[in-house]
Amino acid sequence: MAAFLTERLPRVVDWPARLARGDVVDDAGHPVVDSPYRGDRRVYYWRHLDVEPDIPAGERIVFQDEHLLVADKPHFLPVTPSGIYARQTLMARLRHATGLMDLNPVHRLDRETAGLVVFNLRREERDAYHRLFRDRAVAKVYDAIAPLGAGPWPRVVRHRLEEPGGDNFMQMQVVDGEPNAETWVDLVEPLPNGLARYELRPRTGLRHQLRAQMNALGLPLVGDRIYPVLQPHENPPRLDAPLQLVARAIAFTDPVTGQPRSFSRDTATIAPP
Repeated sequence: MAAFLTERLPRVVDWPARLARGDVVDDAGHPVVDSPYRGDRRVYYWRHLDVEPDIPAGERIVFQDEHLLVADKPHFLPVTPSGIYARQTLMARLRHATGLMDLNPVHRLDRETAGLVVFNLRREERDAYHRLFRDRAVAKVYDAIAPLGAGPWPRVVRHRLEEPGGDNFMQMQVVDGEPNAETWVDLVEPLPNGLARYELRPRTGLRHQLRAQMNALGLPLVGDRIYPVLQPHENPPRLDAPLQLVARAIAFTDPVTGQPRSFSRDTATIAPP
């Protein structure tokens, strides 16, 4: 097996050590030993980084059946491996904990955002759940903390957001034109120090939509390192000032079973759209 993997993926130079550590697994999540190669099977390996930031906060599984797994993600933990993150990601942690190697997210949260993420468990059903989110047939509720605004509340805010080029590629820009981003915003309660708690219900799903739209209202989210001013990248990241944005609830009609689905971090529920 080590010789086969070395031939197929020669840029990885330590296959024997990875196999010995249990870093190569089969469909059931069981370690693959360095035995004679056998075709027609799928194996997975954990991408190894010499230095990877440690994210000590833990995730929590809030629901699981034969179709879906819903997890509550902590701040700072990426959903999927990329860049300097491999094992310290929600997907990798859940695959390792559950042995469900086909587990795959059907939507994303920013690394800085905490809250609910929905995973699909069956490869053949994945497109149906992805299509659900692409078609905006999902109701989502977020909690956010930002400066106290004058309102009126509640209100629906609409902007046209576009991705710029150049050095500011991380920041979505509000530009003239037909709106493509829409969010229902309500003031929940004033807080000390000129802040307030808001409830946000996005009706579209652009990158950084909630962060960019609240910033466009003059109410940037507490702890935001991208809006209004892009801060330098930190490695390792500081963990003492999280972005005050949490995906609290999500609801939809299941495209596979046809049943209404409603998940929440607390006892509140929301109806499918």
